Amino acid sequence: MSHPYENLPQRAFWRTGTAAGGLEHLHVPKFPVTAETRVATAGSCFAQHIAQALRGAGVNVLDAEPRPVTMDKNICKTFGYGLFSGRYGNIYTARQMVQLLQEMTDGAPDPRFVWAKGGRFVDAFRPTVEPEGLDTAQEVLFHRDYHLERTAQMLRKADVFIFTLGLTECWEDIETKRVFPMCPGTVAGTFDASAHGFRNFTHAEVLADLIRMRDLLLGFNPAMRLLLTVSPVPLTATASQTHVVPATTYSKAVLRAAAGEAMAGFEDVDYFPSFEIITSHALGGPWFGDNKRTVRPEGVAQVMQLFLAAHGLAPHPVTNAPASQREDDEDDDLFCDELLLDAFAK
Repeated sequence: MSHPYENLPQRAFWRTGTAAGGLEHLHVPKFPVTAETRVATAGSCFAQHIAQALRGAGVNVLDAEPRPVTMDKNICKTFGYGLFSGRYGNIYTARQMVQLLQEMTDGAPDPRFVWAKGGRFVDAFRPTVEPEGLDTAQEVLFHRDYHLERTAQMLRKADVFIFTLGLTECWEDIETKRVFPMCPGTVAGTFDASAHGFRNFTHAEVLADLIRMRDLLLGFNPAMRLLLTVSPVPLTATASQTHVVPATTYSKAVLRAAAGEAMAGFEDVDYFPSFEIITSHALGGPWFGDNKRTVRPEGVAQVMQLFLAAHGLAPHPVTNAPASQREDDEDDDLFCDELLLDAFAK
């Protein structure tokens, strides 16, 4: 008797796809990433590892805003240099990425979105890239204008844009509907319940944002392709009035479903299962540290080795690095989380 399961590949079955190995077929790329591919990266904290691993494998990862030559390498990450392809800081939601692309396309810095911080000023949409703040609001707007111009130039050169989805939760300006990476009043600014509202995006909203993101990226380069991932890192905190565990499950489920639907709908959109590699009981681990949030360096290495192998690239030997180097890598991963935890504790 004939049936549709007879001729499926081994990766389609649990026994041959996981229990008996077969992880080399976990990801079958829609399009290649080679040493010559010009890659741009953005997204949540976990996206930092992608850029680092690709550079280590010799891939051309674009950098719109390199660190000043006079800046000490030991502090450049504190100021947002070298983490992603632009100095935009962590972009946790698809809506925030769409917002940035729209601003690059047809907007200019809005003076309403400069936050005060201890007598100094920061960009509301990237409040951590100048940890000490700037002298004036006008200086913040000048920096943002430069950031938008440089990032737009970079995107025109990109062949592949890799975006890591992190959260569905965010805070928005009620009047303009523009969303922030952090709640006003945490690391900078002042929270005003009459001006700031909580949003927890639905699947339909995230999917619509991903489609809009693709359209905007094609406006920079009609040949650009979009590669999506979902961060496996749980929420630091939730404002959804539920426990942080189900809040995390909701967020990741929505992001994963929307990414999968976007991949299915467009030939130039792909998905890499970094979320599944870290969270699935079938794929090794445990990959989380003692705080049950931070992904251990060995987990990051597992993700990136599978990604690079799928594209025929040599992996960067993270797990074979000296212990001191592995600790440095973990500290980098914790940087953005520590900023949030410190802010919530105040």
